[in-house]
Amino acid sequence: MHRIDIISVQPKLMESPLSHSIVQRAKDKGIVEIVLHDLKQFGLGKYKQVDDTVYGGGAGMVIRCEPVFDCINALKAE
Repeated sequence: MHRIDIISVQPKLMESPLSHSIVQRAKDKGIVEIVLHDLKQFGLGKYKQVDDTVYGGGAGMVIRCEPVFDCINALKAE
């Protein structure tokens, strides 16, 4: 069985697309295991912040590297 870990700021949004069609059939047959991880669990500070100041003045979101590194290190430790 292949395990796929998906790290997301909004993991609930990923549940629906991953529970239909080919992906769901692969999960049902035990070919793949998909595990969703909430990046906010590794966020910084009181509000579990995962984003940082936008560089360049444009719109969008910049993900901080610390929560990503912490999440990946936790996954490697499993």
